[in-house]
Amino acid sequence: MHLSLLSLKNFRSYADLELPLKPGITIFLGRNGEGKTNIVESILYLAFLSSHRTATDQPLVQLGHSSAYVRSKIQQPDREVIVELEINADKANRARINQNPVRSQKELFGLVQCVYFSPEDLDLVRGDPAERRRFIDQLLILRSPRLAGVITDYERAVRQRNSLLKSRAGYSSLESWDQQVAQFGGEIVAARLSLLADFEPVFTEVYKEISEKKPARITYKCSIDNPSTNPATNTAELLAKMAEIKGQEIERGLTLIGPHRDDLVLHLGDHFVKGYASHGESWSVALSLKLASYKLLKNEGSSPILILDDVFSELDEERRDQLVELSRSAEQTLITVAVESDLPTELSGEVFFVKSGNVKVKV
Repeated sequence: MHLSLLSLKNFRSYADLELPLKPGITIFLGRNGEGKTNIVESILYLAFLSSHRTATDQPLVQLGHSSAYVRSKIQQPDREVIVELEINADKANRARINQNPVRSQKELFGLVQCVYFSPEDLDLVRGDPAERRRFIDQLLILRSPRLAGVITDYERAVRQRNSLLKSRAGYSSLESWDQQVAQFGGEIVAARLSLLADFEPVFTEVYKEISEKKPARITYKCSIDNPSTNPATNTAELLAKMAEIKGQEIERGLTLIGPHRDDLVLHLGDHFVKGYASHGESWSVALSLKLASYKLLKNEGSSPILILDDVFSELDEERRDQLVELSRSAEQTLITVAVESDLPTELSGEVFFVKSGNVKVKV
């Protein structure tokens, strides 16, 4: 798949942008702060219905306006799909597919598939568990768009349960929310474990290609004792654990178990990556996570857009070569760079200059 058109109105720094795109490599060249990443952000928003830079939608809408608009033409193997998304600062967003309003924005999941790599991906290795949970859940959504709804329903149930816990509600008031958290949570844990079973061998092999010094692997740290790929088993485990520690949860006003408390543990040899890996090793692990994501989706028949956001200046020659090879193999690669000399000489494609919210093709 690839995008043939991206249209932005009142989105971040873009009052009105019509950007034709082609398969292959497209390069956005401009100094930091000129709006390159805003373009990337709009595409990622189409893929995940959330920003990778802010927790709320309000910053996406230009000051003085109540709504921003993102429109894209998506070229899939068997059809063209037009997606139009209205992002509102103070009310629910609205969307259309091929000019038809959708009942739920969840219908957009799966239409745009992206694998995104940026300097901030070092947080996958060195940051909080929330970064790694976000990583695996986004990969889940790319692989199985239906799970976006399960994750949303789980997060809503946890928020409601936490509200009741903070109010020190009685056990009977919590029962229905216990069931929802356990049901959706059990499905998420099962899906994560199934994904890791397929993902980890790809990740291990990719890391070996970058560095043969130590083997890399991933384990899943779960808040229940015996996590399973069977959702019903996980649900039963979660309910039993909730019953066991409900007094502690009421005391703290928080749901203390469930996939929102879990983590991916990254290993190099006999050590944890976090806290032990060097800067170079950490970069290699972060890069391997993203390369393995792309390769897993590709192996399963998908053709995700590859987005490389200002990343080449951060990598040494060996790691740059890995991204160059991947860029050439993708159906569509979008690259942002601040300085043209940061771009590997082996890469070429259509170049756009980005300055102060204006995008012009290099002639």
